Amino acid sequence: MYSTLTRKIIALLLVLQTLLLGVQAKNRIQQGDSTIEVMIWLINQYFPVLQRVKTLEDDEKKVK
Repeated sequence: MYSTLTRKIIALLLVLQTLLLGVQAKNRIQQGDSTIEVMIWLINQYFPVLQRVKTLEDDEKKVK
């Protein structure tokens, strides 16, 4: 379904999104949010990322 280049670009963008979420979490802690609040927020932010990864894996299995 996706070309190799497209899959690599999507993977790179997902890694970038993960890094940016980490930066955002660090900023929230520095602004005074509790660590537990930030962890809950971070987990909620990662669900869509994990769903995208799962979709990509499923699509790749269908192609093979």
